Amino acid sequence: MNAKLNIVPFVSVDHMMKLVLAIGVERFLIDLAAYIEEDFRRWALFDKTPRVASHSIDGVIELMPTSDGRLYGFKYVNGHPKNMREGRQTVTAFGVLADVGNGYPMLLSEMTILTALRTAATSAVAAKYLAPKGADCMAIIGNGAQSEFQALAFKALLGVNKLRLYDIDPAATRKCADNLAGLGFDITSCASAHAAVEGAQIITTVTADKQYATILTDNMVGSGVHINAVGGDCPGKTELHRDILLRSRIIVEYTPQTRIEGEIQQLDPDHPVAELWEVMAGTAEGRSNNQAVTLFDSVGFATEDFSALRYVRDQLADTGLYEELDLLADPDEPRDLFGMLLRAARQD
Repeated sequence: MNAKLNIVPFVSVDHMMKLVLAIGVERFLIDLAAYIEEDFRRWALFDKTPRVASHSIDGVIELMPTSDGRLYGFKYVNGHPKNMREGRQTVTAFGVLADVGNGYPMLLSEMTILTALRTAATSAVAAKYLAPKGADCMAIIGNGAQSEFQALAFKALLGVNKLRLYDIDPAATRKCADNLAGLGFDITSCASAHAAVEGAQIITTVTADKQYATILTDNMVGSGVHINAVGGDCPGKTELHRDILLRSRIIVEYTPQTRIEGEIQQLDPDHPVAELWEVMAGTAEGRSNNQAVTLFDSVGFATEDFSALRYVRDQLADTGLYEELDLLADPDEPRDLFGMLLRAARQD
C-alpha cells in the first residue's frame, strides 16, 4: 500500500462488496469470526467503555472506541428504525483503524455491510460455546437486513442448514428466503413466531422496532434451546419476555454496556451474567447440560468492530480493493503547516 504519509486507504461500499465476493461470503465470515474470537481471548488488553450514544426520539447515533495498546479503532453507527419507511437503511456505519504509536489513521472503511458481517460472525462464535451440540435448525424472527448474514454465519461455523423464518412483514420473509435459495438451506417460511420456533434448537431474534417488545414469550422457549438475541440493543428496546431471562444462563459481551442496552435492562442491576470472554477462557460456565436454556444477549461491542477493521486491513495488500484517500496534511516541514497553504496558493 502507498507509503505516503498523507494517504489513508479507504474501503468504499463498492470495494467492500467486491472484497466479500472475492473471498466468498462464508469464508469471509469464518475468517472474520477467527479474528473476533482471537480478540475476545485478548480481552484484558483492551480499553473498554460503553459506547458513547446520542439518543433522540427518532433513533440513536453512537461512537464505539477501543484500543489494544498497539492499534486504536472506532466506529460511527446509527440506529433509526423509522428509516426503513423512508427507503433508507436502519443502520449505517463507518470505522477508522489507527496506529497508537503515532496517532495516524491506517484505514477508513464503510461499516454498514461490515457491521452486518461482524454481528453475524459474533453470534456464531458465541453459539459455538453456548448452543446445543449438533444443532442444525434455527428460527430467525425478524427477516430484515441482518437475517441472511446470521443464517450464513451459523451455517458456515456450526453447520446449521435448516431455517424457520418469520417476520411481521411477509415480504421480508419472502426476500430472505429468495436470497438464501440455492445456498444449502432447507427453508420453512412460517405464519407466526410461535410456528417458527417449533423444532428449532437455536432461536435468533433480530427485529428493529425501538420499543419494549415481546417477540418471544416464555412458553415459546423449550428446554435446551439457545437464544441469540440481537435486536435489543439500546435503552428502551428489548425483544424477550422477562420470564425467559429469569430461567436462562445469560452471556453478554461487556456487562456495563449490556445492563444499559440489552435484554438484561429488564432485570435487577446485580442479576448474575457472564461475559463471553470468560466462557471462552473456561473461567465461567456456558451451557451446563442439554436441558439448559442459554441466552447470548448481544448488543455489539467495540472490540468486534476493531476485529473487523483489523481483518479488512489485512486483506488489502493482496487484493488492492481500496482507494487512496488524501486525508492527512503532510507538509515538507512538520512545523510549517501554514507554509503548506502558501505553497498551494502559489501552485494555483
